[in-house]
Amino acid sequence: MKTFQEMSRQELEEMRGELTARFEEIKAEGLKLDMSRGKPAPEQLDTAMPLLNVLNAESDMQAENGTDCRNYGLMDGLPEAKRLIAEMLETKPENVIVDGNASLSLMFDTVSHSVTHGVCGSTPWCKLDHVKFLCPAPGYDRHFRVTEYFGIEMITIPMTEDGPDMDLVEKYVQEDESVKGIWCVPKYSNPQGYTYSDETVRRFANLKPAARDFRIYWDNAYCIHDLYEDKQDTLLEILAECEKAGNPDLVFEFASTSKISFAGAGVSAVASSPKNLEWFKKAMTVQTIGPDKINQLRHVRYYKDRAGLKAQMMKNSALIRPKFELVLEMLKEELEGLGIGRWTNPLGGYFISFDAVEGCAKAIVAKCKEGGMVLTGAGATYPYGVDPKDSNIRIAPSYPSLAEMKEATKLFILCVKLVSIDKILEQI
Repeated sequence: MKTFQEMSRQELEEMRGELTARFEEIKAEGLKLDMSRGKPAPEQLDTAMPLLNVLNAESDMQAENGTDCRNYGLMDGLPEAKRLIAEMLETKPENVIVDGNASLSLMFDTVSHSVTHGVCGSTPWCKLDHVKFLCPAPGYDRHFRVTEYFGIEMITIPMTEDGPDMDLVEKYVQEDESVKGIWCVPKYSNPQGYTYSDETVRRFANLKPAARDFRIYWDNAYCIHDLYEDKQDTLLEILAECEKAGNPDLVFEFASTSKISFAGAGVSAVASSPKNLEWFKKAMTVQTIGPDKINQLRHVRYYKDRAGLKAQMMKNSALIRPKFELVLEMLKEELEGLGIGRWTNPLGGYFISFDAVEGCAKAIVAKCKEGGMVLTGAGATYPYGVDPKDSNIRIAPSYPSLAEMKEATKLFILCVKLVSIDKILEQI
């Protein structure tokens, strides 16, 4: 089999003619496909519906410590909710604050409080000349939008299969006092699906930051989001590793049940050291009079423990897994060996990362849109929306039906081939 780069101009032009005809046929079908975000499909959300039957007008609304969940109070969450999330994160309940439905809100608040009031007594970032964040990329676009919103300079750190390039991370963190944080999705990273190696986690825990207010923003969004029961990545628990390394205050860990129960009505949490949590709670006492404790109680009574959460995830995985397998099988069958793309094969999470020929990602995304499919914008997985190689594309298989996923992947492959041919012909 020849790669596209090995083909003659005549061969490429003949192929382009055939592919263009097929593209026009698909375009005429008027498809409306959406793979832009990693949303749960309606069928996934249906599996969590029994959660809503746990509480009703006759239910006991008291938490285990006697708190009336219908009223104000318990700003940092129900004791039993802390225990549930702690089990999910494999940490201790005293390390956890449980809040509303969105972990992104907790991340935003943590950055915001740091900007306006400083971290645990340090100088507020708004009073500093330079504040920088390290951004492993490809990464989660909404992380980058938070730091960009606050005018924080973002520094791209290349990702490897073991996690961020730790030589670079250590250099920046340990030599530059203006580096105040790093974004991390440590398990089934967004979008590549990589899980940080034990060595990477230990190197994070043993960082010696130049800035005493440096923190690792450990977004453990996919901590139990495995696609398979018998094939799963494992992740070292970061808070325990930081304690061992004598760095207990180094991490803010975030998580939620957004892709376990309901995307718009789950519970979120931040886990950290007592010192960090006390600092965080000072702002919370001003910001809120308490979270939705009824929702927390509902989650605890339905899922009960980590095993209950894992059982829910296996229901979800049974629906998501065939979509991932379909996409990966089609990519392999149609693109392997052609020299015009490579992709990840994750064991969990919500995304597949595709790297096209350099300079082709924007054109592929635009071509897909012309054909009736919306993808995450090219460049979104990099700080400031700028992919220096214009090659990375995030594929989100979770929301479309299996039939839609098949049509979407056909169109995607067709667009990859067409755009790649055009790019290669430009260079001949």
